[in-house]
Amino acid sequence: MAQRAVWLISREPGTPFCGTVRFSRRYPTVEKRAKVFNGASYVPIPEDGPFLKALLFELRLLDDEEDFIESRDSCSHINKTSVYGLLIGGGELWPVVAFLKNNMIYACVPLVEQTLSPHPPLISISGISQGFELLFGVQDFLSLSQKNDTELNTKLNQLPDLLLQACPFGTLLDANLQNSLDSINFASVTHSQKQPAWKVGTYKGKPQVSISITEKVKSMQYDKQDIADTWQVVGTVTCKCDLEGIMPNVTISLSLPTNGSPLQDILVHPCVTSLDSAILTSSSIDAMDDSAFSGPYKFPLTPPLESFNLCYYTSQVPVPPILGFYQMKEEEIQVKITVNLKLHESVKNNFEFCEAHIPFYNRGPITHVDYKVSFGQLEVFREKSSLVWIIGQKFPKSMEINLSGTVTFGAKSHEKQSFDEICIGGTAYLKTGN
Repeated sequence: MAQRAVWLISREPGTPFCGTVRFSRRYPTVEKRAKVFNGASYVPIPEDGPFLKALLFELRLLDDEEDFIESRDSCSHINKTSVYGLLIGGGELWPVVAFLKNNMIYACVPLVEQTLSPHPPLISISGISQGFELLFGVQDFLSLSQKNDTELNTKLNQLPDLLLQACPFGTLLDANLQNSLDSINFASVTHSQKQPAWKVGTYKGKPQVSISITEKVKSMQYDKQDIADTWQVVGTVTCKCDLEGIMPNVTISLSLPTNGSPLQDILVHPCVTSLDSAILTSSSIDAMDDSAFSGPYKFPLTPPLESFNLCYYTSQVPVPPILGFYQMKEEEIQVKITVNLKLHESVKNNFEFCEAHIPFYNRGPITHVDYKVSFGQLEVFREKSSLVWIIGQKFPKSMEINLSGTVTFGAKSHEKQSFDEICIGGTAYLKTGN
């Protein structure tokens, strides 16, 4: 799907319209299609001035506007989608995708290939999601290594040429504008193989493939016989392939360590060309058995230029890496806490960092803490009503650590305090991270 027009507007309070159009691009061929598809409900793309005023009015960014306007601010017009309708020239320009980020308004008008009266469901308009993707790509390009207005102006001057590559005739091919910039830099290179539309530019240099695996253990431990503890590993494999050629073919193979648990619920990047059916059918919903596929996991692919997430997966582990016990007793304006943590013997006792967060919701600020800790140090965040137990880079030789103490709270104020509808009274939790 295509875009009818794109705008970048800098937020500037004090100017006549509280903003200035820094960049705009219209696509006449897409506009002709919109006129045919929309029929009697068609509203043409306005000039920058009327569009700017209408958009700032809808976003409540005009300095001299009234506090409440029925047509925009009533309960029946609550907007939760960043998709707006602008009243321009007696008609409604819809849908307008727009959002404000770092004093810059990013906006576009997607093509809708049907009548606009009544408004079709947003989920049926694929141009809206592509419009968001385009605007986020422009935002990422402008914010990358930007230090001052001079660099911003330089990047704004590059946008016309970049959009010719990334979004020709209003159709998004690549939301990564840095790829388009690289393509322009390599424009003099002749290609014997046809360049695919989704891959803009080629790599020149030493071939290398970088792979990074990140795993997070999600574990909930209740220390109750009637409630079973739960835990699961969620992993991400990130790749960056610097390879010469238009369509290089790569196969990345992942093998489990000794006694490693099989990967499940695997989701792969679209650049993966084929997969063993056993990889796709391994699910955490099914009970674990000896027939579960344990690799090696091979991913043949044609990689893009940028870094990408090759796959996501889940995995079951026999026990959580850290076993914990947390008890809290409330006495008027005080709570007594007891925390015991034990590192499992199968886990290597060496981290970049390890800490435990102990939030106290629905209470006033912390006024006093009397505590005893067997290892590490405790930091108190009084206004946030939370404690952070900094364990460090390893546990002691005993693999067990303890924290006990009494926390005193002040009266609740009208200032914003930590709030949670579930953590009321003695219901609380402790969260560890490393």
